[in-house]
Amino acid sequence: MRHRCRVKQLSKPADQRRALLRSLTTELIRYGKITTTLVRAKVVRSEVDKMITLAKNGSLAARREALGYIFDKALVHALFEQAPTRYGNRQGGYTRIIHTVPRRGDNAEMAILELV
Repeated sequence: MRHRCRVKQLSKPADQRRALLRSLTTELIRYGKITTTLVRAKVVRSEVDKMITLAKNGSLAARREALGYIFDKALVHALFEQAPTRYGNRQGGYTRIIHTVPRRGDNAEMAILELV
């Protein structure tokens, strides 16, 4: 039973789900915008917000935590350089979800997830 379990399962085992979220987070930070399903976008949003909050903190421990989650070392360095100036006065809500047309094959709800 998964009563009161707040983590979206995304129909995947835990290791595959973690890998999917890591890759989507990495690509969103790299390109600034990704197209994915609506459910995945809502789950990735919280992970990206955590990474940007770590980058705003800027401490060595926060940098190591981000390096343990994001694949690319150069990307983490760029994130920690840009985040304090870009999101310094913002208290959260670093991403925006825009609904798009349903996917053609299975009619899944699609969305564009982008950094604000």
